This record gives sequence, structure tokens and C-alpha cells, in this order.
Amino acid sequence: MIRALALDDIKAAEGQLTTLLNELFSLPIEALRINLDKYSLNSLNGFFSSEGKDYFFKFHQEEGEEAMRGEYYRADILAHAGLPVDQPVHMSTLPGEQVLVYARRSDPRFSDLLYELDFADDPVAVARAVEAEADLNDHLLAVAINSLHPITPAQSRAEPIHRLFHERLIDPETGAFPGGRYKRFYVGKRFLLPGGLTLTWEEIAHARPVINGLAYQRSLEEIFVLAHQRYQPEALADAGGVVAHGDAHNANVWYERGSDKDRLCFFDPAFAGSDVPSLLAEVKPTFHNVFAHPLWLYSASIVSERYAASVRYEDGKLIIDTDWQPSSLRKALLKAKAEHFWKPWLRHLKSKGMLPDDWEDVVRIGLFLSPTLVMNLNAGEGADLHNPVSSAIGLAVALSAASRPLEGSDLISDFFDSIRPDGEPSWQRR
Repeated sequence: MIRALALDDIKAAEGQLTTLLNELFSLPIEALRINLDKYSLNSLNGFFSSEGKDYFFKFHQEEGEEAMRGEYYRADILAHAGLPVDQPVHMSTLPGEQVLVYARRSDPRFSDLLYELDFADDPVAVARAVEAEADLNDHLLAVAINSLHPITPAQSRAEPIHRLFHERLIDPETGAFPGGRYKRFYVGKRFLLPGGLTLTWEEIAHARPVINGLAYQRSLEEIFVLAHQRYQPEALADAGGVVAHGDAHNANVWYERGSDKDRLCFFDPAFAGSDVPSLLAEVKPTFHNVFAHPLWLYSASIVSERYAASVRYEDGKLIIDTDWQPSSLRKALLKAKAEHFWKPWLRHLKSKGMLPDDWEDVVRIGLFLSPTLVMNLNAGEGADLHNPVSSAIGLAVALSAASRPLEGSDLISDFFDSIRPDGEPSWQRR
């Protein structure tokens, strides 16, 4: 695999990609360079030149997932709906291996800009970035409202967005659960945590989470089981379908600077569709653009320089304490997402009789699956990029996304209370 080769011999991988792009598009490829990109967890991207023009490419290839249905790069769906999207000039969508080629731009990706602003003292730049986020979400809301329609279970099943969630929980050939990344990353593995603590899957899976002093409703295994049941593609047809990008985390968004205000523009719509289950459309961006930052998901190697975490396993409880929290910038982005998309969107679904009673669980499941299935959060057996501190932070964030505390509240539960369509906190109903 070219993506795996790039981890060990980037020059050899660049040579293979040069040959591949030449064969796919009949282009003379010059000076191809792969970016060392922390955001491209399952893909490669970079630049090359051809016949005097400069290009940006994105190459997606996943080991062990070739049997899963291919991604469909349907930027035209988004463009026709009026969403800002960069159209590729060349594309290939072979099963298990897809390539997009864009005209090279000077704009930064929104993810790179925000990474710099997380620790910068630049209130003007932060305000412009948050305004651009709010404007995009106004646009997303308008498109969602205009495109909302009932969908059948079969229409939901056909949408490629399920590759991000349900299909990573199961064996792609047999449908067996547990399977896919869930089994490969966690089931039966040993977990290495701060202080030299090692736990088995059986211990960590069934433990009752206690995070920063708050006890939570669901264990790690309970939320994975619930995810397998509720995220069956057919089951997610109950809230209708919309036109959506589906994977619009900020590494798939250009930041276009303007004189008066700045603008965001999508690219790489690998999971775009016209029947995207309405509660899934903005789940992954909500998590990855806010709760994955600062540092812990994408820059695990430097987490321990800024944050601390401790873990204890006592009386069947997984007790995690950490000083990590989203930056003020990320909290501002979350507020913009809540006010400009989630709250009015849930109100609209409810007004149309299309909001399921368990909508909060549906969204929480997506927030939980976004980090746990995009990469291996286990720092122990089979570890990829994580270390004990970043693993502990990751597990704490994922588990707090999965369910409410039994008593008290946290940032994620406060978010859900702020977007509740009837304004009534769920704890008042229990």
C-alpha cells in the first residue's frame, strides 16, 4: 500500500504515486511531494506540477477496507445545492483507492489556520475565523432546510457517509459485530495508560467511567453496542435526508481571506450525498473541529508537554482526571455551531415531525464514534500514534461525549442543553 509505504519511505511512496497519477490521468507528473499532514489520518495529500501548472492532490487508500463500497466524490451535488465547494479537475474512484486532483490554491486550510490561533493572542483573527464559521453554518442550515425530505431505509443505506460510522464497527465482508476498526483497535487488546497502568479490554470495556469527578451513564462497550444498533443505516432514515458534505472537518475546508470578511469553501466531498441522514450531516465536523483540539487527537506526540492526565481502575470504575479542555477559540466555534446550525435545525426537524425522541443519543453516538473510529486511541497493544497521556485524554473526551453525567454537567452536556429545541434540559425530565 502506498499510504503504508509513505510512513517508512516517503521517497518511494512519491515515486509510486507519480506513476499512479500518470497512468490514471495521462499527465506528465513533475516534482510530486507528499505533505507530512497530521490531519490526513487515512489519506495522503501533496503537490505536483504538470505542463506548467501546479496541482494539489488527495489520495485515499485503506488497508483491509478494499471490500467496502467505494467513496463517491460528488462535488456537483453540493454545488447544485448552492454550497461553496472546490471542484476537482481530475478524479479517480477505484474501489478502496481514490484520487482527487485540484488546481493548487494559495489559501490555507481552515484546520491549519485554527491550529495557529489555538495558542496565539490575535483576537482580530479569531473574530474573523469565528464569523466565517457562523456564516458557513447559516449556509448549511439554509441548504439543509431546503433539501430536507423523507427517505427510505434503502436510500439511507446507499449513502457513503455510513463508511465513517457503522461500517467501521463491522466486518466489511460478513457484517459481523464486533469487526472493522472497532475490533482491530480495541477488542481483546491491552491498554497502556499514564503511570504505567495497563488494563485489559475486558476491564476497560465494562468499567463505569468517572471523568474529572463526574460519573457517566455508559461504559465503553455499552456505547459501542448501542452504536451498532442505532447506527444501522436503515435506522437512521427516521429523521429524513438532506444534501450535505458529511465529512466537512476543517482539513477539508479552504479559508479564503477577503477584504471585509473571510469565507470558507469545502473540498474533498468523499461522503457527500443528497439523502444524508439529517442528524449525521454535521456530527463529524462538530466533533473534529472543536473537541479534538487542542492537540490531543492530531498532535498526540506533544500533548504531554502541555497537559497532564492520571488514570485509576478501582472497584470496576475507570477514573480519569485531566487538565485538558478546548481552547477559548474552540468554545467560540462550538457556540457558533450551536446557534447558527444545531438549535435552529433541531427546531425545524421538530416542527416537521421528523425529530426522533432519542435525537440526543443519535448525535452523541456520532460524537463518540468520530474519534474512536478515525484512529486507534489505544496506546498499548497495536498502538499507532497515541501515547498514554493522549490516550487517556481521548478516552475521557469520547466517553463524556457518549452520555450525560449521572449528576452535574460538563461542556458537552451544556452544549446539548443549549441546542435543545424546546429549551428544556433533559435532566428535568428524569
